Amino acid sequence: MEVSLTTPHYATNPISFSFSATAVAGKRHSPPSASVKPPNFLPLSLNSPSLPPPPDNSTAGKLRRPKTLKTPSPSPAPKIPSNPLKSHVNPAMPRTVENNSHSLTKKLWLTSKLSPPPPPPPAPIFQEISEEIDAEVEDSVDSPRIEFRQEGKIFVGNLPCWIKKNDVAEFFRQFGPIKSVILIKAHEDTARNAGFGFVLYGGLTAAKSAMKAVEFDGVEFHGRVLTVKLDDGRRLKGKMEERGRWIGGDDGVEYRSKWHEEREGLRKEFRVVVETEPENWQAVVEAFQRIKKPSRREYGLMVKYYARRGDMHRARETFESMRARGIEPSSHVYSSLIHAYAVGRDMEEALSCVRKMKEEGIEMSLVTYSIIVGGFAKMGNSEAAEFWFKEAKERHTTLNAIIYGNILYAQCQTCNMERAETLVREMEEAGIDASIDIYHTMMDGYTMIGNEDKCMVVFERLKECGFTPSVISYGCLINLFTKIGKVSKALEVSKKMESAGIKHNMKTYSMLINGFLKLKDWANVFAVFEDVIKDGLKPDVVLYNNIIRAFCGMGNMDRAVKTVKEMQKSQHRPTTRTFMPIIHGFARAGEMRRALEIFDMMRMSGCIPTVHTFNALILGLVEKRQMEKAVEILDEMTLAGVSPNEHTYTNIMHGYASLGDTGKAFEYFTKLRNEGLELDVFTYEALLKACCKAGRMQGALAVTKEMSNQKIPRNSFVYNILIDGWARRGDVWEAADLMQQMKQEGVQPDIHTYTSFINACSRAGDMSRATKTIQEMQAFGIKPNVKTYTTLIHGWARASLPEKALKCFDEMKLAGLKPDKAVYHCLVTALLSRAQVAEAYIYSGILSICREMIEFGLTVDMGTAVHWSKCLRKIERGGGELTEALQKTFPPDWNMSHSLEVNSDVDSDDELNVDSDDDEIYSAVGTDSTGDDDNDDMNHRWF
Repeated sequence: MEVSLTTPHYATNPISFSFSATAVAGKRHSPPSASVKPPNFLPLSLNSPSLPPPPDNSTAGKLRRPKTLKTPSPSPAPKIPSNPLKSHVNPAMPRTVENNSHSLTKKLWLTSKLSPPPPPPPAPIFQEISEEIDAEVEDSVDSPRIEFRQEGKIFVGNLPCWIKKNDVAEFFRQFGPIKSVILIKAHEDTARNAGFGFVLYGGLTAAKSAMKAVEFDGVEFHGRVLTVKLDDGRRLKGKMEERGRWIGGDDGVEYRSKWHEEREGLRKEFRVVVETEPENWQAVVEAFQRIKKPSRREYGLMVKYYARRGDMHRARETFESMRARGIEPSSHVYSSLIHAYAVGRDMEEALSCVRKMKEEGIEMSLVTYSIIVGGFAKMGNSEAAEFWFKEAKERHTTLNAIIYGNILYAQCQTCNMERAETLVREMEEAGIDASIDIYHTMMDGYTMIGNEDKCMVVFERLKECGFTPSVISYGCLINLFTKIGKVSKALEVSKKMESAGIKHNMKTYSMLINGFLKLKDWANVFAVFEDVIKDGLKPDVVLYNNIIRAFCGMGNMDRAVKTVKEMQKSQHRPTTRTFMPIIHGFARAGEMRRALEIFDMMRMSGCIPTVHTFNALILGLVEKRQMEKAVEILDEMTLAGVSPNEHTYTNIMHGYASLGDTGKAFEYFTKLRNEGLELDVFTYEALLKACCKAGRMQGALAVTKEMSNQKIPRNSFVYNILIDGWARRGDVWEAADLMQQMKQEGVQPDIHTYTSFINACSRAGDMSRATKTIQEMQAFGIKPNVKTYTTLIHGWARASLPEKALKCFDEMKLAGLKPDKAVYHCLVTALLSRAQVAEAYIYSGILSICREMIEFGLTVDMGTAVHWSKCLRKIERGGGELTEALQKTFPPDWNMSHSLEVNSDVDSDDELNVDSDDDEIYSAVGTDSTGDDDNDDMNHRWF
C-alpha cells in the first residue's frame, strides 16, 4: 500500500481557501440587525447614494426621528450585481474555485438572491443621524431611563472584608448559573476587599436569576446583613465619564497608583524571564514570587512552565494557589495542568481534571484534546487515545495537524500501521497538510515492524513534497537498518547524510553503535566512539552505557569498571543500566564477589537497585547452575521491598530446567501464576525444558496443551525443545511429526531444529535419514555448525562406523569449522572402541587427532582420562606409541596408578560418561557454535 502524505510547500487547498474568503464576504453582506449596525458595515455603505426604505407602520411609533432629518428627493435604487460576493473574493483565487459545485460561495450567493439586504443610507445623512443620537444620549443623562445597566447584574453590599470570590459565588449560585463575580478591592490593602461587589448571572435566565437574588435583600451572610439590589449602571457610567475626562485632557485625575505600576513592571519582568531563561527555574520562580498579586495570566504561565518541565506536583500547587486567591481557572489554565500530568505520565489525574472542567461547565478546546491524545500515545495506550480522538472529532468540526500527529504516534507505537495509513488518508481528504514530524512518525512506525520498503517510500515522498531531510529523517533510516541487521546500509545512509552537509548527533552515533553491538563487532564500536570524540561531541550517559556493554561483551570487565569511573569524572551520573552488564558479566564468570562489589558500588552512586538489577544477578548465577545462591538473591529482593516480576521467576525456572528438576520448575511456575504475573512463551519454554530434560514427555505434552488453551503460539524454540526431548528417548517418529507440524504452522526450522532431529536419528540408529537431513538443510541454505557435525560423528560412532566418523570430521574441517573439545572427545572415544580390530586407519586417526589436540593445547578431564586409559590397556598392555600420544592430552596431575585404583568401576559407566557429556552438548536448546544464544534468550528479558 502506497503511503501518500501532503505537504504545505506545494499544495494549497482550494476548498479551504474558498471557505475563508467566502466567509469574510458573507459577514459583510449579512443583513444588519434591528438595533445598531456593526462597524465593519460602514465602509460598504459610504458609496451608496440611496436611502433606507421607510419604516413599517408597526414600528414607526417606536423609532425616534432626529429633528434635523430632512427627506431627500427619491433616487433610483442601485443595481444589485448578480453575484454580490464577486467584488470581495480574493482576485488571486484560481478560477476553479468559483466553479466548484461544493463551494460555500454559491450557497451564499443563492441566499443573497433570495433575501437581499436593504441598501445602506448615504454617508452624510448617516453621520448626521449619528450626531443626533449622540446629542440625545447626552441630553438624557439625568433621565430616569438607565442606559448603562447590565442585564443579570446585581450589586452586593456589606460584605465581610476577608471574603473571597468563590464564597460569594457559592452562595449566589443557588439562584442561577453565575458568569462571574467582581469584588472591589480596598485601596490601602489590596489583599482585602472594600466590602461590596457585583455578581453577574449568565445564560438565558440571567434576568430572572437576578430578580430572585434581589428578593433576598437583607439576608445574613457570615455575620453581615447583605444589601442586594439590581445594578443601576453607575459604575459603568462613572468609568465612561472618567474616560471622557481623560480623553479631554483633564490631568487632575490620578489613574494608576505606584503599587499598580510596580506590579505591572514585575509582571513584565516575569514574562521576560520565562521567555528568555526557561532553563533557569530558580530565576523563573523568584520572578513569579516577587509579583505581589498575580493575575490569572501569570498563574497560567507558571502552570504552563511547570508542565513543560514535567513537574506535575508544583503545577498542581500553583493551580490550587490560584483558586485559593479566588481566581477561577480558564480553559487554558486547565489545559496547562492537564499537560503537566500528561508529561508526568499520570493520565488518571489528567482525566480527573477533565471531569472537573466538565462539572464547572468549561468547554474543552482542541488543544486540550490534543494534550490528552498525546499523553496516552506516550504511554502506548492507543485505545484510550483513539477514544479521545473520536470525541474531539464529535465536538470540533475541524481538526489540525497536531492532534493527527499525536494519534498517528499512538498507532505507530503499537505497530497498528493499517489504522495509521487510514488516518493519513483521512487527514489528506480533510485538506490538512502533513508536517515533517508526521513523516518521521510514519517512518518510525514502519521501522518498528521492520517494513523496509514502506519506510523508504515515506522517505522518498518526504523529498518529493519539498521537505529537506533533516538529521531526524536520516536517523530514522539508520535506526531501521540497524534494527533489521543491515548495518552496511546504515553506514551508506550515514555517508549520504554527511555528503548532504548534515552532521551526526549523539542519537545517530548511538544507533550505529547499537547495530555493531548486535553483531558483536567490537572494533567498529570503538571506531564510531572515536568519531564521536573527533566531532567534538561530549559522550552522554547512553553512549557510555553502550561502550560499557562493548567491554563486557569482550570480557574486559576491568576496562568496563574504569569506564564507569571516567563517566563519573565527566559529571555524568551512572544509571542502573550502566551497572547491569558489569554485574551480569561478573556473575556469569562465576566471580560473585566482584559482582556484589559492583552492586554495592551502584548503591553508593545513588542508584536504587531495581528488579532488573536483581535479575542480572540471578541470571548470572543461573547460568553457572548455582541455584541456591540464586534463590538467596530472590530472598534479598523481598527484604529490599522489590517485587519479583515474571522474568525473575522465569530465569529461576530455566535454571532448574537445566538441572532437570521438574518439581522446582513447576513450584516457581505456580508462584508466578498465583501472583497474577503474565504467562508468556518464555515461561512455558522453561517448563518444557524441565520436562524434556527429565524425560517426562507426557508432562511436556500437557504443557503444550496448556499453551494452546492460553492461545500462546509455539515458536521455533518450543519446537526445538520438544524435538530434543523426543531425541533423548530415540523416538525419531515423534520428532519427525513435530517437524511436519512446525512446517504446517509456518515456523521455519533453524540450525538447532535440524541438529536436534539429527540427534534423534542418531540415537535411533537411522543414519541414512540423518544424512538426508544434512542434505535438506543445505538445500535450504542452512550450513551445519560444529554441534551438527558433533551430533553426526556421535551417530556414526554409535553405529560402530568409525571410518564414517573420521570422514565427517574431515568434512567439518574442510567447511572451515574449528573442532572443539566435545568433537575430539567423541571421535577419540569412538576410535578407541574399535581399536582392538587393529586397522591401520584407526591408529593413524587417533595419532593425528592427538597431535591436533596437543597443538591447540586441549586437555581432557580426569574422568575421560581414566576411560581412555582403560581402553588403552586393552590395546597396548605394555604401553606404546598410542599410549604415549594419548597421555599427552591427559590432565597435568595425571597419576595412572592412583586413578585406576580410585576409578576401578569405570567400566559400568563408560556409556553413561559419554552420554552425560552428550547431554551437556544438547541440553541447551537454542545455542549456536559459541554457546551464547541460550543465554541471549534470557538476556533480552532483564532489560
